[in-house]
Amino acid sequence: MLLWVTVIQTLLRMFPFPSRRGLIRIGNPDATSPVLLTGNFQLGVERVKRALRGVDAYVLIANSRGVNVWCAATGGLLTNHDVVSVLKTSGIERIVNHRTLILPQLAATGIEGRVVQRRTGWHVVWGPVRADDIPAFLDAGLTASPAMRGVAFPWTDRLEMAVAWAFPISILAALLAFPFFGWNVLALGALIWIASLAIFLPFPLYEHRLRGQKRKLGFIFFDFGQTGLPILVWLLFLTALAAFSAISGDLSTAFMLRWGIASLGVLLILCLDLTGSTPRYKSGLHEDRMLAIDLDEDRCKGAGFCATVCPTRVFEIDTRRRLAILQNIGDCVQCGACIVQCPFDALSFMAPTGERILPSTVRSFKLNLIGTRSKPVSRSSA
Repeated sequence: MLLWVTVIQTLLRMFPFPSRRGLIRIGNPDATSPVLLTGNFQLGVERVKRALRGVDAYVLIANSRGVNVWCAATGGLLTNHDVVSVLKTSGIERIVNHRTLILPQLAATGIEGRVVQRRTGWHVVWGPVRADDIPAFLDAGLTASPAMRGVAFPWTDRLEMAVAWAFPISILAALLAFPFFGWNVLALGALIWIASLAIFLPFPLYEHRLRGQKRKLGFIFFDFGQTGLPILVWLLFLTALAAFSAISGDLSTAFMLRWGIASLGVLLILCLDLTGSTPRYKSGLHEDRMLAIDLDEDRCKGAGFCATVCPTRVFEIDTRRRLAILQNIGDCVQCGACIVQCPFDALSFMAPTGERILPSTVRSFKLNLIGTRSKPVSRSSA
């Protein structure tokens, strides 16, 4: 993939970029080589291919509508039907002599491993969260370490997310603000980039402040605003701007009003869905962040499906009692993967009102962009 294409797709990674679907070969695979699956998000496909350099394998590209695996599976864009379809149409069944399919762990929010197995005869194994860990996962006999199962938000991912926010917003702001700012839109663009980097790169320093807000109502900006950080940053910016303008002799009410409104707007946009831009928290636009995982111990058999697919390692399995333990419930991101994969329906969501959201609802209705479970998955995929 050309470098400039990678750069463009990174800058616009919040938008769908579909790749070709079907079967691709990595290295020189034979009939015994592993078979992996991913969605047709172009940037994701290229990262899987890069991670598999030096490995002989087959990769199936399923239709995720050009969206990354986690978002596509959670939103009903990557379904059981899409997995079954690529298995049946790619010709892979005539190429390999085994029936083991490695699915990305983050697809567990929408793809039911047992349904795929029942419809195709392929045994589903959940691979690691990150593509870079696939070679080690294969070398370990398809066994993932605890670190491979958990999502992280390293500085490289934080930088990428800052860029993904700053680029489209700065372009849009330049087009809209040019009549009012003239060529000062370049300074406005610089402000957007600086603010975005300042929000995402130091995320570990203030992440603990968000934990107390994750179960509160309202847009995440206002939840985050309760910590005082965004308003403090805005006031410090205005103070520095006023001091600089006074020294240069350009201080005026119109100048401060124009930049005050612009900078507040930038901050509001960048912080609107801060948590949803991280893998550590549910989107502030989604009602699901108010839900709590509920375990029915009478139904639980301690099979460990929940622990395998949980991206924040909430579950521990008590092998003696054959029971799942909600060890780190505060880290739950309400993705629903554990509910979707539990064959005993021992897990469900519980709303603050006491209403229970059944596993059948979580499996059959997927989240739309505003976080409402109003998108039914077709019966052919259930």
